[in-house]
Amino acid sequence: MSDKFTTLKGTAAPLMRANIDTDAILPSRFLTRINETGKDGFGGFLFGDWRFEKDEKTPKPDFVLNQANYKDAKIMLARDNFGCGSSREHAVWALKGYGIRCVVAPSFGEIFFNNCFKNMVLPVALDEDAVEAIAAQVEAGQRTVSVDLETQTVTAPDGTAYHFDIDAARKDALLKGLDAIGVTLQGWDQIKAWQDADRVKRPWNYLD
Repeated sequence: MSDKFTTLKGTAAPLMRANIDTDAILPSRFLTRINETGKDGFGGFLFGDWRFEKDEKTPKPDFVLNQANYKDAKIMLARDNFGCGSSREHAVWALKGYGIRCVVAPSFGEIFFNNCFKNMVLPVALDEDAVEAIAAQVEAGQRTVSVDLETQTVTAPDGTAYHFDIDAARKDALLKGLDAIGVTLQGWDQIKAWQDADRVKRPWNYLD
């Protein structure tokens, strides 16, 4: 069981670049830290090369998440093809570890998009004009954006609501806070019934 995603309201951080790849989201040298940080410990390394100087500690003042207005961002805005590049799931772990539960962009890298759903991060694809309109308001100082998964809408600071599409099964899993294992376990009674029947038919397949 994981944490549910129903509605999200908070500061949106505009990182208005295209083709932000997973190596930018989480540089490869941090991948080995899973043994010391666990899956939830990558937030401190998010955008490591963009966010920090070479000492990996000193924040770069011009990077959006280092600016006081965006430090507590829960939503990220970006341009086309966010999360392209390698298949590292750690990139999504880093976003979630930082506190970002939703990324709004015109398009996403396919594997990154799928990894988001495995980790209770919502990737929302809106057309380019909508993302640019929201980002313009955020950059002008109205930084609060709302995301409602039930109604499938992103509401901009000025109140304009933008509809987004999502696969029904993925939406249901996010609303219930279920990862892939959780979804499978919803059918546990049927799985157990099949196993019990199969154990009678083919007992040699079972050790006990």
